[in-house]
Amino acid sequence: MSHKITGPSNYYVRKLIRDLWKTKIKIWKTVSKKLSGPRRNKIRANIYRINKKTKKGDIIIVPGKILGMGELDHILTIACLESSKSAKKKIESSGSKLISIGELLEQNPNGSGVKIFY
Repeated sequence: MSHKITGPSNYYVRKLIRDLWKTKIKIWKTVSKKLSGPRRNKIRANIYRINKKTKKGDIIIVPGKILGMGELDHILTIACLESSKSAKKKIESSGSKLISIGELLEQNPNGSGVKIFY
């Protein structure tokens, strides 16, 4: 009887989870735990919620998917696992930056000033 692999089946997501965990920094380990959970527990955040709970200049991580409902009226840096086409268009039209979690890890390895969006 072989061991059944659980968690994400996407190779790149699994690699991202390992890289985040290896940093041994609390914020990245927390994001790693959120990403390694079941798909039904992933965060799905609409833009209007992000707009309501953030302020100008924030750097946030969404360990899941960003959906395009709502408008963004201030500039943010958003790192997420994936986003819908409409969300990407709205984020970029507001002047904000949308990057991957791996890119944010490279830019800010200590995780200073980064907030996790639940």
